[in-house]
Amino acid sequence: MERKLPEGVKAALIDMDGVLYDSMPFHAASWHRLFTELGVTTSRPEEYYLYEGMKGSDTIGMILKRELGRETTQEERDAIYHQKTELFKHCGEAPMMTGAKDMLEGLRKLGIDTVLVTGSAQGSLLDGLDRDYPGFFPRHKRVTALDVNNGKPHPDPYLKGLQKAGVKPEEAIVIENAPLGVRSGKAAGLFTIAVTTGPIPAEAFEKEGADLIFPNMTSFAEWINNI
Repeated sequence: MERKLPEGVKAALIDMDGVLYDSMPFHAASWHRLFTELGVTTSRPEEYYLYEGMKGSDTIGMILKRELGRETTQEERDAIYHQKTELFKHCGEAPMMTGAKDMLEGLRKLGIDTVLVTGSAQGSLLDGLDRDYPGFFPRHKRVTALDVNNGKPHPDPYLKGLQKAGVKPEEAIVIENAPLGVRSGKAAGLFTIAVTTGPIPAEAFEKEGADLIFPNMTSFAEWINNI
């Protein structure tokens, strides 16, 4: 089947972790260490790739309910998430994803606007966007965990992204690397492209209904630049 974009695409709604930055190993290690220090047993750090895209407070609430059988207050989840962000900072500077800048340049050549839609509120990454990807994600073209009540896999983040872009669902695409992010994009009625930059197999993205799947960001960037 030939790969092609829908006609009339005006905007790309783009995830951050695992798409713009190769940051998921840092996130996974930070989550695993956090819960270990809290005395909560979870599986290997790779487990957290499955929750990528969720708001941090939602991840905390889900795991504590699953492992300890109790509900948590928003105040408690916020305090625990602060601990996680500090652990993430100590991991060092997450590298830019290989091929991401070429991908963005390709979108720009096609006249496609770019909007950030991330489930993260990690300031150490968000603050670097202007430096690493100048001009692509101005502040008014960003949706973060702080901008929505319901995070991915709920459609709200991508619906908010459509508002920021000022386009209709049929005029936008989603670029994601997480199954929950793909589910969010599809729930918002968007053509959704998955790039498998982590350990999750392509089959997981097929199950979520991804319209196109690429094995890495470099191959996706090459495809975009040859349209």
